Amino acid sequence: MPATYRDALRAALLYLVLAAIWLQGTDHLLNNFFDNSVDLARWQLINGYFFAALSAGLIFLARARLCTFLGIGARLRERHVDRERLRQAAAVFDCTREGVLVTNHHGLIVHVNRAFMEITGYQREEVIGQQPSLFKSGHHPPGFYQAMFATLESQGEWSGEIWNRRKSGEIYPQWQTIRIIHDDQGRLSHYVAVFSDISAIKDSEHELKHLAHHDPLTDLPNRLLFSDRAEQALASAQNHKRGCALLMLDLDHFKMINDSLGHNIGDHLLKAVAARLQELFGPGITLARLGGDEFAVLAESCPQPVQAAALAQRILDALKEPFSIDGNQLFINASLGISLFPSDALSADQLLRNADAALFKAKSSGRNGYALYTEELTAHAQQRVEIAFELRRALEQQELRVYYQPVHDLKASRLIGVEALVRWQHPVRGLVSPAEFIPIAERTGLIAEIDALVMRQACRQMCEWQQAGVVLSFVAVNVSSRLFARRELYQQVAQVLHDTGLDPAYLELEVTESAVMDDPEVALEQMHRLRELGIRLAIDDFGTGYSSLLRLKRLPVQKLKIDQGFVAGLPWDEDDAAIVRVIIALARSMGMQVHAEGIEQVEQAAFLLGQECDLGQGYWFGRPSPAKAIDWARAPLIS
Repeated sequence: MPATYRDALRAALLYLVLAAIWLQGTDHLLNNFFDNSVDLARWQLINGYFFAALSAGLIFLARARLCTFLGIGARLRERHVDRERLRQAAAVFDCTREGVLVTNHHGLIVHVNRAFMEITGYQREEVIGQQPSLFKSGHHPPGFYQAMFATLESQGEWSGEIWNRRKSGEIYPQWQTIRIIHDDQGRLSHYVAVFSDISAIKDSEHELKHLAHHDPLTDLPNRLLFSDRAEQALASAQNHKRGCALLMLDLDHFKMINDSLGHNIGDHLLKAVAARLQELFGPGITLARLGGDEFAVLAESCPQPVQAAALAQRILDALKEPFSIDGNQLFINASLGISLFPSDALSADQLLRNADAALFKAKSSGRNGYALYTEELTAHAQQRVEIAFELRRALEQQELRVYYQPVHDLKASRLIGVEALVRWQHPVRGLVSPAEFIPIAERTGLIAEIDALVMRQACRQMCEWQQAGVVLSFVAVNVSSRLFARRELYQQVAQVLHDTGLDPAYLELEVTESAVMDDPEVALEQMHRLRELGIRLAIDDFGTGYSSLLRLKRLPVQKLKIDQGFVAGLPWDEDDAAIVRVIIALARSMGMQVHAEGIEQVEQAAFLLGQECDLGQGYWFGRPSPAKAIDWARAPLIS
């Protein structure tokens, strides 16, 4: 019997007992008090009304108290709470962003929510009474569903990724959880599936995976993906007994484009170069951007050096055509290094290192060309790494020394200045030649720190000489292109002059012609700021670069230094003699001093004096030496 009927029966029996007791008791009392039948009838009527009123009150009290006593009120409150929960569950069911599908124990759909309709495209009436197999995509094999239902039966729940089909026919991924619902007797009554559309997550994962393996600017494979493909290609080549070639490509003077036209134009140029190279290559060739303006090319069937060289030449020829970028016609050259498998290396990493060594050789040979890897390059590369490591240690251990080479006035035959030159006093190898470590210092960026050290020591030494009574017009210090390009050079020079107390008029900074012409506008601004300090400026190695005379005349320079390469052939080499005459005439016409370096014979000094060259230095006048070893009295006569 239901609980409601049982409660009603208990209340009726209680009322029946109370009514019987009341009627019997009042009837007995009235019969004892009244003999007159009229009075007895009237009081019986009054008793009836009173009993009716009392019954109503008792029914009210009994209902309230009895319900509490029997637990009926608690159950009613529970029913009210249950109804409230059902309303809340219905609201959540309908408002949640996850799709919900409910089937009965026969597997027929009995309910879906609003999110289900939005995700699948089906309306409620289209799916009620249908089976969930309506949404099958065909993406999963039968074994997938068998395993899913086996998990449901054993654990009562299954969660995982599943691909289903929308009403439009589109196949999409879901993350779905299916749970079995049992009734009060523990029998299976329903299946409830809750799912969410994870298409956006899948797209994001695909995009992140793509970005992790591709260059974001050119969309070419990056170093990670290129290395992986190279390993696979080498493994395949080894199995099939064929050769491969790896070409490392670096754009020449790309920094000039970035600095002069801006990084935006530079980025457009990189994309254009990548597009042109992609058009050039067919199947079996992988192109990647390793970073900056550096690209790599992997040719999977290229066993001979001549084939790799032909591919490199095709690349160089393809880059000769101008690139049209935002109305600018840009020309760019490239240098390439070539490494072959299996003759040069047996792994992708070694192949990349060898190609990089060959690229360094190509750049050192004048750029706009290619170079093949050799074992000698590996030795040089290892030596460069070792020297770079030791050079950092040398700076920390103060192993670098400043030597000074005399500069003579050719007409007066007297020493009037010195040039400060750096030397490395290695604890094991002794005095290391600058030609051995200066190029590596420039490549690694240590040259700026070395220049700053030389400048500080030279200025301090000049002050000591002046205090000792030595008469010198200047001490010259070389400034590398890396340090010269820095905006803080002005502050650095000013700080050195302040710390050492040297009069700025006695400091001469020498800047190479190529450093000035790399970015003439920045050079002009930098030189004017330095001239404000009162120092002297000179252009070193003049004649080896590509100076614009229009720009040259705007520079606040007091001296041109003739490169020793033009002095070496004097006075017998007619070409060298003609070049020297032109440089001297040019400097005089612009009101500059002329300074020749590399003078090793009296005949060279005599020729330069005859052409009215102002200053000279070289082994004939004196070798670079420590400050204490300079022979101030030496003044060789030019016959």
